[in-house]
Amino acid sequence: MIFGVELIEELEKLDPHIRSAFLKILKIIEKTIGEVVKREDFLELKKEVELLTKSVKELAEAQKRTEQVVGELAEAQRQTQKEVSRLDKALQELAEAQKRTEEALKKLTEDHKKTREHLGGLSHTVGYILENEAYKHLPKLLMEDFGVKIAGRLLRDFIEIYDGRFEEINIFGKGIKNGKKVVILGEAKTQLKKSDIDSFLKKVVKLDKIYPEEKLLILVTHQVANPYVFKYAQQKGITKIYLSYQFV
Repeated sequence: MIFGVELIEELEKLDPHIRSAFLKILKIIEKTIGEVVKREDFLELKKEVELLTKSVKELAEAQKRTEQVVGELAEAQRQTQKEVSRLDKALQELAEAQKRTEEALKKLTEDHKKTREHLGGLSHTVGYILENEAYKHLPKLLMEDFGVKIAGRLLRDFIEIYDGRFEEINIFGKGIKNGKKVVILGEAKTQLKKSDIDSFLKKVVKLDKIYPEEKLLILVTHQVANPYVFKYAQQKGITKIYLSYQFV
């Protein structure tokens, strides 16, 4: 056999498909050469075989490096898939957490709405109680403080300021002062603020044309937001601020 053991060993390192193709080629070469090869040709052929052996060896090394690179790429791919898997899991957990947060926030919003509605109802209740106390005690206080005798009774009323437009007044009534008619306009607030005074006076302006006679502007409250409220009310022409503890 003209092909050395070294070449055969190198061929063994190749991929089975490549190795099979090389072996077929070598068998054809060996069969063709037979015994007709001259010594010079044989020596030349030997050199070619050595070169072929070297090429096969280099090819085997290249294949080995390729397999190593492929192995590294495969490992990198596995690591990437693991990272992607962990990322997917983390995103799913985040989505679940977001969903739970949204549900909790929705419930909190609903609870807050109910609480506000409850507090609003409670505030109205406290306000109505304050108004009811004002209706009972103001006639006596207005007589003592301003000599005003209430005609009829004080009440909450809706006064039409023009066609289809009404203004709600917490405390409304008519009376007599020094033989003249007066109108009592008032507002009841659990805690009186400067802004409440401004809002009340806007209502008074709208009622001026309907009730041009003298008006007593009365504010009733449990407490004022700050001491300046009294001074501000006086500056704005409020007749009197009554505090609920005076209703005894």
